[in-house]
Formats: sequence, structure tokens, C-alpha cells
Amino acid sequence: MLEQVILFTIALGFLISVILSPIFIPFLRRLKFGQSIRDEGPKSHQKKSGTPTMGGVMILLSIIVTTLIMTNQYLEPTVETYLLLLVTVGFGLLGFLDDFIKVVLKRNLGLTSKQKFLGQVIIAIIFYFISRQAELSTVVTIPMVNYSIDLGWFYVIFLIIWLVGFSNAVNLTDGLDGLVSGTSAIAFGAFAVLAWNASQFEVAIFSVAVVGSVLGFLVFNSHPAKVFMGDTGSLALGGAIATVAILMKLEFLLIIIGGVFVIETLSVIIQVASFKTTGKRVFKMSPLHHHYELSGWSEWRVVVTFWAVGLLFAMLGIYVEVWI
Repeated sequence: MLEQVILFTIALGFLISVILSPIFIPFLRRLKFGQSIRDEGPKSHQKKSGTPTMGGVMILLSIIVTTLIMTNQYLEPTVETYLLLLVTVGFGLLGFLDDFIKVVLKRNLGLTSKQKFLGQVIIAIIFYFISRQAELSTVVTIPMVNYSIDLGWFYVIFLIIWLVGFSNAVNLTDGLDGLVSGTSAIAFGAFAVLAWNASQFEVAIFSVAVVGSVLGFLVFNSHPAKVFMGDTGSLALGGAIATVAILMKLEFLLIIIGGVFVIETLSVIIQVASFKTTGKRVFKMSPLHHHYELSGWSEWRVVVTFWAVGLLFAMLGIYVEVWI
């Protein structure tokens, strides 16, 4: 029975995204909600200017509707479901505001970094207080060594670091057609497998709802993309995957399963640190996917390679959790 629920959830998420896209994309185009391409980016990306963005709204709607329908139909929703939706919608609204400022108000950088950080911190703190009211654990465990520690009230600091860090990591990865759609589908799929294995069926349903939703979006987001998810989608997906890991008490395993997002973030940190200290750049451009583009790789080759690496990280994460 539960196997059918998982399949129905993926199918429903996929169908909602696929049905919404042909309706929503022309609407975005009529409103002139087109992506502005920064001059310092790869020159090949200039032709993408004007492609409708804020498509993450379709992903969010699909995730919300699919999760609520399936959990209410087959399970009894608990605080975990609502925490997952809270963070996903909260970060998605923050990303929507950022996109709106960029696209409609024509401020290319959107929200300032301080404004975005403040919004992320507020959502993380709300998450913490609700989770404490629900008496969810503040213990974190390091995989492979099975070392656990109860962080107590310091757990709110940990939550802020994890939610802000991974939402921004996914946001940084969103730079090529289909890159985040594919890598996030793989990462959420891995957590769905682990949630199923641990009998955390609400988390499993949410995770596969995300998988179905982003795969449906990928139909229109793969190269050449007809729509971009924008910060609306990437911040929401980053916050969501961090929340999944937190609720499953697999926080540090996210570093492995979300390895592509971690590497992309590290490439930016390394590039900035190197340039500020030595005046030299380690990569031709960061995040890392742009380095390979400027090295002569086609955009599709970079994306497929990153998907493959993401799949290897996902398999490694499952192996570490289940067999080690």
C-alpha cells in the first residue's frame, strides 16, 4: 500500500508541475517577468536574457498541494509535515521577494545580503521554537563514527547555520539550465529512501512530492530552458532539504548527499579568499559550474556531469547511513 502512495505522490507532483507550466510560463512572459543576466557572467548566457523567471512558484504550489493531499489521504499529518511546509514556503516567499525586486523593480541584485540573511534567520528561529514546543530532539549525530551530542539551546545556532547555509548553497548552484532541478531531485530521492527505511513516512511523502514537482518543472527547465525557477525555487528547495535532514536527525549526512551543493559553495569561498589574499583566482569563474563552461564544456555536458556526481554522492550517503 505505502509503495503505491509513494508512486502516486511522485506522479501527482509531476503532473501538477507539468500542467501548471504551460499556463504559468506565458503568464510570466506577458508580465515581462524575464531574467536579467549579469554582465560579469559567461557571455554565452546573455542570450538567456528575458527568459521567464520566478518559475519556482510552480514548484512550490505543486509541493504544497501534493504533500497536503497525500498526507491527509493516507497519513495523519503531524508537526513535522507543517514544519517542512513552513520552511519551504517561508524560504520560497523570501526568494519570491528577491525575484520581484530584481525583475519588477529592476534592481538586479534583489534583496541585500543582510536583508536576505535576516529573513532566513527569522524563519530558522520560528522553526526552532515550534520544534521545541513539539519536543523534537536537539541531538545531532556524526555519521560513520556514531558520535552524538545534545546541543540544548545551542541547537538554534546550529539550525540557523544549516538552514541558511544550505538554502544559499542550492541558490549558488542554480546557474545552468536544469542543474538544480536535477541535483535536487536526486538528493531528495536519497532522503526519501532513507525516510522510508526509517519508517518516517511523512518525510518520505514530502521528499517524493519534491522529486515529482522538480522533475515536472525540469521538463520546461532543461536546456534550452523555457523558464527559470529563480530564488523562489532555489531558496525554497535549499531550506526544504536542510529541514528534511534535520527532522530525520541526519544533519551531517546532508553534507554527503548534498555534496554538489557543498562543492559549489566551497568553490565560491575559495575563489573569494584567494582573490582577497593573493589577488589571484583559483577558478576561471565561480561557482564551479561556470569554471567548466569557460573551460570549453557545453552547458549540457556540465549539467549532466553534475547530475552524475550528485547521484554518486546520494548513493554514498545511503550506503553510509544504511550499511555503516
